[in-house]
Amino acid sequence: MRLVFAGTPATAVPSLDALLKSGHEVAAVVTRPDAPAGRGRRVAPSPVARRAESAGLEVLKPARPGDPDFLARLRQIAPGCCPVTAYGALIPRSALDIPEHGWVNLHFSLLPAWRGAAPVQHAILHGDDVTGATTFRIVAALDAGPVFGVVTEQVRPSDTTGDLLDRLAVSGAELLVATIDGIESGELAPRPQPTEGVSLAPKITTEDARVRWSEPATAVSRLVRACTPAPGAWTALNGARIKLWPFAGVADDTDLPPGRLCVRGPEVLVGTGTRPVQLGEVQPPGKRRMPAADWARGLRLDRPGAVLG
Repeated sequence: MRLVFAGTPATAVPSLDALLKSGHEVAAVVTRPDAPAGRGRRVAPSPVARRAESAGLEVLKPARPGDPDFLARLRQIAPGCCPVTAYGALIPRSALDIPEHGWVNLHFSLLPAWRGAAPVQHAILHGDDVTGATTFRIVAALDAGPVFGVVTEQVRPSDTTGDLLDRLAVSGAELLVATIDGIESGELAPRPQPTEGVSLAPKITTEDARVRWSEPATAVSRLVRACTPAPGAWTALNGARIKLWPFAGVADDTDLPPGRLCVRGPEVLVGTGTRPVQLGEVQPPGKRRMPAADWARGLRLDRPGAVLG
């Protein structure tokens, strides 16, 4: 089948690679416009754009997928289907109606659970044991279209969003190719999503990523893992923002008030609403990521009384 693939971040690259290796023709790629990236914030093409260019594909970067010039070019290409992975923009009806088989999205949750921009983050944040990926036909309503197929994935106790997305990107890419195969052969028909079990996964903001140390240790740990690598969980010390990476463990043999810091040999403990947690790596403002013990030595945190919050 003739395809136009839509995707933007690194998470979408395995889907493009899988489609390029399939028996289908990827005629072009749609991605978000070049944007500032990296520490220098220089304007750069998206990971999908770079991969598409290296494969010699035409790359379309509309400011909005409803732009007339983009729609005209899409009609000229005449794809049979437009597979999508993490494109990052809403597809208007004017674009949805162009391919014969519509736009088929790979979404990283078991729909109807976690519809929205941050399904993996919310799965970790809410303590799900199992998540997965779903292929569905895009309709006007948010992630509500009929489903073609699913693949499941265990959420491991130490998983960050980055860890889980890496696995889902690979297994989801295989599901996406199988879905396009089934649509082309006529053997696969979508089924409506259940009306029960709907949950929403809005984008995690920087303020959402601030640690509330009065929460139980389990909830605090989930927040940090859910926000790794982005937007990055954080706390503050004397007004300075400190970025946090997943904790090294939980202490059962001591008691600390929420947010209170305690240096115990190589361990840097912080009180929560239940048990203290042991910090793993941290990043103070303007400095590199480092082990918490190194950070503590530099700030003389062996002195009692310091509180994060």
